[in-house]
This record gives sequence, C-alpha cells and structure tokens, in this order.
Amino acid sequence: MTLAGTVRRLAARLIPRRARLEAEHTTIQDVETIPRRRLTLVIGLAVLLVTIPLITLYLLLILSSFADRMLSGPDIFEARYSLENWKLLFQGKLEPAAAQLYTPRDLLVIIANTFIVALGVTAVVIFTSVMAGYAFSRMRFWGRRRLMEFMILLHAFPGVALIIAVYAIYVWSLSGIPRDVLTAYRFTYTIFARAALEIPMSIWLMKGFFDKIPWEIEWSAMIDGASRFRVWWQIVLPLVKPGIAALAIFAFLAGWEDLIYVHVFLYTGGIKTLATFIEEVIGNIETAYLPIAAAAATLYLLPTIVFFVLTQKLLLEAMSGGVKG
Repeated sequence: MTLAGTVRRLAARLIPRRARLEAEHTTIQDVETIPRRRLTLVIGLAVLLVTIPLITLYLLLILSSFADRMLSGPDIFEARYSLENWKLLFQGKLEPAAAQLYTPRDLLVIIANTFIVALGVTAVVIFTSVMAGYAFSRMRFWGRRRLMEFMILLHAFPGVALIIAVYAIYVWSLSGIPRDVLTAYRFTYTIFARAALEIPMSIWLMKGFFDKIPWEIEWSAMIDGASRFRVWWQIVLPLVKPGIAALAIFAFLAGWEDLIYVHVFLYTGGIKTLATFIEEVIGNIETAYLPIAAAAATLYLLPTIVFFVLTQKLLLEAMSGGVKG
C-alpha cells in the first residue's frame, strides 16, 4: 500500500470520528443550555399565569380606592379618579348612607392597635428565637434532636385548630386579672398567643444562621478572655443580623395580618385592629361605601408591600440559607 493510500484511509477514519465528536459536543451543549433556558421560560410563564388573577384583583382594589365606584375590570376606563375616598376614610366616613361612625382619632387608635400587636409579636419572636436558635446550634443536651422534631410538628398545626384550647386558657386566666389592666392583658395575651405560632419555624431559621458561623471564631474570643455571653452578644449576633432582620419581617407581617386571634381576644373586648376594622366594614356592605373600604384595605396592604419591596434579598437569603438542620 502506498503512503498516499494510507493517508486517505486514516483521513476517512478520522473525519467521521471528528464529526461524531462535534455532534456529541453540540448535544451536550444543548442538554446544558437550551433546556435550562426553556425550563426558565416555562416556569416564568407558569408563575405569570398563576399570579395574573391575584395581581389583577390587587390592582382593581388599589384603583377602586381612587375611583367613584368599586371596579370589577372592564369599567376601569369609565370611572372617575380622585383622592376623595382617602379623605373620607381619614374622616371616618365609611358609611355615608348610615352616619359617621368613626372619627379620625378612632382610625388612628385602630392603626396604633395594629402596630402594637405587630411589633409585640416581632419582639417576642425575635427574643425567643435568637436565644433558642443559638442553644440548639451550639449546645448538645439530652433530647435535643427530638425537641427539634417536635417543634416542626408544632409548626404543622394550623392556628385555627389551637384556638379553642388557647381561648379556654384565656377565659380561665381572666378571673385573676384586675379590670384596670384588662386591656393591657388582652394585648399581651394576643401577642404571646400569635407569637407562639411563629416561634417553632423561627427557631429553625435562626439555628440555620448560627450553624453557618464557624466554632473557631467563638473559641478564639473565649481564649482571649471573653465570656460566653460577651462572645454571643458582641461577635455572634452581629454575624446573624441578616437572619434577625428577615425574622423580624416575617414576625411583623404575621402580627400585622392576623385576623383570627385579634378577633377572638381583642375585638370581643371592643379593641379593633385594621383587620377586624375592615372585616366589620365589609360586614355592613349594605350601608358601607365600598370604594372607601377599598381605601382602607389598600392602607392595610401598604406595610406588606413596602416590606416585600425593600427586603426581597433578605427574605430569599433566609429561605435559602437559614433553613439548615
């Protein structure tokens, strides 16, 4: 066989192999990139389709707070828009057909009550969860794992299922409460009862953040003479500030949005929050002016919207990095 013939035969063998390798490389690229893009596109479209009804309803609610009628969709271009509903809301004229039932002071008291419950739940959840999360992360004690599993089980219980037992304890405890501090007791009981529902998962979140801090940092500080509490307060806590901030957001929204517990323990005592206030207005739908009720509902939504817009990064970090066993 001549040299030219040998070269041709080798070329004939190598060229198909090279083409096969290029085809495989293209296939691998397709597997790594194209499906991922399509998957992202499909997930994005699915999320958009699922949330369109929800987004539409919220937009209609917000637009209705500025309109002269309660909007239902097609009539958004026929309505007249102004700030009149918001003006009437802060004047307490939610039911013009019936009478002026609220004063501006009443509305400010209702908003203040809502903040008291939300901030109280936030304080209780943060204090308890930070202390317990550190203990579960750093200390080894008998029953630790079982106790953590029990907390997850507690979180699985819906708050509605516990309301009868919580209410029974509340009624039993009322007999020993002086009447002059009854309002303060109602607030305190509501805050602790609502915070108790948030604490199990919050402890898990904080434990995840504490787990990410290396032991060596604490050991170095203690070798230098710092006490355990000083290390926790001055070194460890600043490192978990994002987790505490995320926890505060979740707890505040839980207290702000709660309806069942504030209805049972506060509303029955004549104390209103924004949730029970809006519920009462909607209950009087025959005499209420619904665009003003829409303004009240939009006011109720504002802290939630502001919090989520400003703290998206913290929330994502808490959900992705904080939940570790």
